[in-house]
Formats: sequence, C-alpha cells, structure tokens
Amino acid sequence: MPHEHTRRDLLLAGAGAIAGSGWSTRAAEAGFAAESVQTRTQELKISSVKSFHLRHRLKRPFGASVSVPLSRTRETLLVKLETDSGLTGWGETAPIAGARGTIDGQLAPKLLGQNPLNARKLWRELWGANFGNALAVGAVETALNDLRGKALNLPVAELFGGRLRDRVPVYVSALDYVEGEQIEEAYPRVAEEMVKQGFRAVKMRLGRYPVAREAKVAATVRETVGPDIKLMADGNGAYTAENALKMAHRLNELDFAFLEEPLPQSPKYAGYADLRSKMPLALAAGEVLDSRATAKQLIDRRAMDIIQPDLSLCGGLCEALFIAELAALSGVRCIPHCWGGDILIAATIHLLSLLPDPHWGLPTDTPMLELDQSENPWREGLSGQRWQVQNGTIAVPSKPGLGIDVNEDIVRQYAI
Repeated sequence: MPHEHTRRDLLLAGAGAIAGSGWSTRAAEAGFAAESVQTRTQELKISSVKSFHLRHRLKRPFGASVSVPLSRTRETLLVKLETDSGLTGWGETAPIAGARGTIDGQLAPKLLGQNPLNARKLWRELWGANFGNALAVGAVETALNDLRGKALNLPVAELFGGRLRDRVPVYVSALDYVEGEQIEEAYPRVAEEMVKQGFRAVKMRLGRYPVAREAKVAATVRETVGPDIKLMADGNGAYTAENALKMAHRLNELDFAFLEEPLPQSPKYAGYADLRSKMPLALAAGEVLDSRATAKQLIDRRAMDIIQPDLSLCGGLCEALFIAELAALSGVRCIPHCWGGDILIAATIHLLSLLPDPHWGLPTDTPMLELDQSENPWREGLSGQRWQVQNGTIAVPSKPGLGIDVNEDIVRQYAI
C-alpha cells in the first residue's frame, strides 16, 4: 500500500535534515505544537451559552442628574460561553431592552455547536433576525473574543491587528450624586482624593441642580485640583439647549475638556448638531449608539465633536472599532464609554489599545479609558485584581483573551 505522508512526517524529516546546520529539535517541537493547536482549534465547539443577571443592593444610593429617585441597586448581565475543550469566554452588558431574552432565546441556538474561531460567520449570524439587539450582541461578541484569544493564546487586541500602545490613559468617573451628601462638599473632596491616587483626569456629573449652583461647584473643583488636571462633565441628558449652552460657557472658562450628553439622547440625539455648532467647548455623545449605521447618521450630521461608543451597548469591540474608524474619516474624535465591571473594563482597554491618536503629532489627545469609581462589586472583585494606575495610565492586559480570570463564586453570589 502506498504510504500517506502526514504533516508530522514532513516536520520530522525537515527537522532531521537541518539539524546539522545549527537548528535544534525545538524547531520540530514548535511544529508539533503549532499542529496541535491547529487541530485543537479546528475541532473547537461551543457547548453551552449561559447568562447571569447580577444584582447588588447599594450601601448608599447614588446616581446621575436624571436618577429620580437615586439608584438603590446595581445590576449587570454576564454571558459565559463554554466549549467541549474546557475553554470559556465571558462577556458583559446592561440587563435591559430584552438583552437576556435575546441571548437565551435567539443567539444561543445559533452558537451551540459552532467553532468560535469562525468570527466573521458568527458575527453575521448574531446580527441576523434579532431586531438589532446590540446589547445582546455586545455581550456575546465580547465572550467570543475572550474565547478566541484563549484558543489562539493571544490577547484580544492581537486578534484585531495588534495594539498601538501598551498603556492607555485613564479618566475617572468619580463625582456622583450620593444620598445624604451635598455636592459643594463632596465633589471637591472626592476630586482631591482621585488626584492623590494618581489620576490625571476626572469627570463629574452635572445637571441635577440649577446652572448657577453647579457652576460654582465646578469652579471649586478646578481650584482644588489645579490647572494641570483634566476635567470633564457629564450632563446625562438633564439640560435644555439653553441651559446646556449656559453651562458650556461656564465650563469653558474653567478649561474643561468636554461636556457629555447634556440633552436627552432620544429621539436619536435630536438637537445635538445645533448645540454643537454653538458650544464653546467640545460636545461628547454617543454612549447609547446601537450600531455603526446609527453612528454614521450622527457623524454625518456633525452631532458631536467626540463620539463615545460603548462596546457592550453598540454590538461589541468590532462594531466600536468600526465606529471609531468612521468617525476618524470625518475628523471626529473617539473616546469610548465604559460603565461596568471587570469584563467590560478589560474589553474596553483592549479597544483603546487599538485606537490611533487623532493626529500624527505628539500623543497629547490619546483616547482615554473611563474608569467608574462608584460602588460596584464586579469591578476589581470579579476578576480578583486591581486595575493599577501609574502616571495616569493603565496597562493593557497581556494574558490570552481579555486577560482576566472571572471568579464564578462572585457570579453565583449576586446572580438572581
């Protein structure tokens, strides 16, 4: 019978032929390892899709300008993909808009038995007949990226062409409305604490109280942290156009970097283009974008100076990266929104490592990570690690996948 040469035979023959020229058997061993990985990944199959709705009762109610009443619980939705080989991938999104039902009823059946490495095929199927539920797709796509990275022994950023930087700058969302605290005392105190911890950029929530009152608080914060700390403000949709302009002028005088979403987000960021044309400082918006198509409409309308896709809400890292590229074509900066636990934070850091600086000069406007500081048991707890900030920057995870290990005991503790 004729002998059928396998790839392994060829590797052995090749390794033997070149051994005398200085190559060691490590070359053959590397070939065997590559063959093993290829075989293993070709046979990889998704065996289960599990969703977890987590809820935590807050010690102190807090919220944004439009949180009436202030929130008393914190919630998130996690997705776990399991494979027949034992590899797992995790994703995160908000537990609203039927996301869990879409994952369990529509997306899970499409994923079972599929090879998670068939990314393009699965991406198209996830966006199929689910009426465009970007939250559900965002969680699942994050889990797929985590799983793909682990299967290929690569960090997520390397799955998308490789990182542009090993560290990303950070700004903290730390100044919230908290029950029993007056912003006149709390905002300057917390801002000072953040600076002492090494943060170089701080964002505050505004819009709950009259412009005159909050403008004075913003001025006190600026005086407290000094001129070298970058300050931003988030209106959370609490302003009319007139009051948004009044606050924008006050913040511009205080050298704030941007004012985020001062007008209501619905319907489709109405009024933003007109407001942007009149504002003296940058207008940021777009955290509730649900797709690249919606993003393109806003970019074409020049509705913002800075677009803020949230990968957990807009359909995943791939979608957010596409939105960032679309924005760059129109000279719109991209600073992604991030308000979640360790899974979303890790995924957003990988996204930020892929985003180029908005110009070819020295990197003075590198896209920043939003690192929420409000009470959240799934931040710096779910993965059992602290996000170390040094000189206002945070390291991009280098382990395979998202680069974090999820503590499933915590998942079970808060699951409802």
